Amino acid sequence: MSKDPRVDDYIEQAADFARPILQHLRAVAHRALPGAEEAIKWGMPHFTVNGKNVAGMAAFKAHCTFVIHGDGRQGDAMGQFGRITKITDLPDEAVLTANLDAALNRVLEKGTALKTADERKPRPEIPMPEDFAALLAAMPEVQDIFGAFSPSQRRDYLEWITEAKTAATRDKRMAQATAWIAEGKTRNWKYEKPRRPS
Repeated sequence: MSKDPRVDDYIEQAADFARPILQHLRAVAHRALPGAEEAIKWGMPHFTVNGKNVAGMAAFKAHCTFVIHGDGRQGDAMGQFGRITKITDLPDEAVLTANLDAALNRVLEKGTALKTADERKPRPEIPMPEDFAALLAAMPEVQDIFGAFSPSQRRDYLEWITEAKTAATRDKRMAQATAWIAEGKTRNWKYEKPRRPS
């Protein structure tokens, strides 16, 4: 499995109780999903096959969650295993592996095959809309912040703006986008795990 240093950072920044849980889940995912990759999506670590989500994990103030995509959820917590506060709250590795294998099969049955690194291509950037470009040009500091975002972060904003159904919605989204960008926030900042003070 290809490791993402952002997942290392996420685990390191998690609460003391959460770190061994996240490390355990990561290790199980490595063994169950050979050839998969790690990513950060919606502010939480994910394990993907050819860019498709298979599973993800998250740490909160008092619990962790583990999401196997397509498996439903338990109670009011994300994922199938409720609020995880210690490793023993999880089923044994054989059960987790079987669930991950089933999720992988669902991905593959949808026609998604594992690709080599050479075959994987990044998604093209969305062209900058003229009206949003003009709005950013009028706010150079905001424009600089937006330019410093990663391609995927810029794409999140541009998709949100260009997919608006009406001009009024588009204008509202552009205004909201510039306000968030001015604060250094990504489009999905509400779902991102806050960083612990060092």
